[in-house]
Amino acid sequence: MSLFSFDPLTPGFLFMRIRFIWTGKTRDERMRGLIDEYLKRLARFVRCEVVEVRESRAGKDRAGIEKDGKRISDGLHSGALTILLDEGGREWSSPELAKELQRWELSGAKEVEVIVGGPNGVSASVAASAQVKWSLSRLTLTHEMARVIAVEQIYRAYTIVNGLPYQK
Repeated sequence: MSLFSFDPLTPGFLFMRIRFIWTGKTRDERMRGLIDEYLKRLARFVRCEVVEVRESRAGKDRAGIEKDGKRISDGLHSGALTILLDEGGREWSSPELAKELQRWELSGAKEVEVIVGGPNGVSASVAASAQVKWSLSRLTLTHEMARVIAVEQIYRAYTIVNGLPYQK
């Protein structure tokens, strides 16, 4: 029997929550549409939400990155497993990510926060506070594309765990 079964009485069903936290709004309507679609699909397996923290007007300078970092840090919940998308992080295949999701659930994580930095990255304090660093690819992605891929890959991982045909 799968850990993330559809039976609400099964251990693990909808007990973990995933929060995607990123700087600024997703401006590209096509990207926003894809994110919304995968969030809708994810709702079948896990409670999810997106937290968009206001982007600093200071831009690329250190003060702007630090302001954005403070806003991200202020939005983090204590006790949550914090995952930062980071080019130097661990790369997982989709099946490996599915195993990670199961491991997080089995370790008792009630909440997983996935942080996607803005176009200027994240502050050193946000990077240091992340318990896990996840690299989506060795390629450079726009921050909006990274949002779509992160949400889609979490959805894909849940379909793998549940033996659904999406991942094929």
